[in-house]
Amino acid sequence: MSKLRIATFNLENFDDKPDQRPTLKERISLMRPQLLRLNADILCLQEVNGQEEIGQPRCLLALDALLQETQYAGFHRVSTMAEDGSGVYDERNLVILSRYEILEAHQYKHHFAPAPCYKIVTAEAAEGEEPKAEKISWERPILHARIGIGDRVLDIVNLHLKSRIPTDIRGQKLDTYTWKTASGWSEGFFLSSMKRVGQALEVRMLIDDLFDKTENPWIVVCGDFNAEFEEVPLDAIQGKVENTGNGKLAKRVMLPCETSIPESARFSLYHQGKGRMLDHLLVCRGLLAYYRGSEVHNELLHDETIAFATEGKFPESDHSPVIAEFELPDHSP
Repeated sequence: MSKLRIATFNLENFDDKPDQRPTLKERISLMRPQLLRLNADILCLQEVNGQEEIGQPRCLLALDALLQETQYAGFHRVSTMAEDGSGVYDERNLVILSRYEILEAHQYKHHFAPAPCYKIVTAEAAEGEEPKAEKISWERPILHARIGIGDRVLDIVNLHLKSRIPTDIRGQKLDTYTWKTASGWSEGFFLSSMKRVGQALEVRMLIDDLFDKTENPWIVVCGDFNAEFEEVPLDAIQGKVENTGNGKLAKRVMLPCETSIPESARFSLYHQGKGRMLDHLLVCRGLLAYYRGSEVHNELLHDETIAFATEGKFPESDHSPVIAEFELPDHSP
């Protein structure tokens, strides 16, 4: 039997800007030990920003600096890429690092679920303009990698669902943090919820596509869901029989590994004095046979609301890494 450790970690706006405080060096000094402690064989990252050099496509220079002097520097790597071919995205890239060979990688955005149309009702219309339905697109794609482990293929899906921050609505903001009306705020919150659940739907459709193509796939879905265990995005991705009412779909259910962690320690973000589990790692039943346990490294987690109440920011991420460990047969059946 051989151990396999899979981890997910939102690095929180990981960048290297000239006026950045705390500096990249200060962030690396605290976050590199976090990565070493994970001892992961497969590491999924969120919120990894891209940097530019003159004459070169935008790439992940800040992440390269973080990974120096760690085992991850030599891992296979894939990341999300901008649609225009200019390299990675400026902000909030998804990255998958793997000790094992990455056989293929894909990113999906409205590949399985087209952008829904919605007519915004609280926006201020220009004179003579009639409000009309517009496409509501989510900001980030899903990153999917197929990884070879022995004679099996492991499908890893890395995602970062839309935050709870309300989507801006024309004419409804007095400034960055102040809304003109409660109705405008409510509709902005509704739009963000639509994007978050829409992304979750696309993830679920990808999962079903993988089950359709393979009799007994190994699937792991992980990342920052911006939703807790009992909320709609988790339900949408899990596909529980209690929700579908169809026992024939039981083999397709995805299970959150966090349920094996004691409730008192089950949080990956601290918000206004309350621990919240927003980062998840879900596995299919085929992998559950080899599942041995989970960890959330939240011992030094700060309350993220304190950082926004002052001018200073913490060097660490405001999220905790989440890890699941498996013990796989040396020769997969």
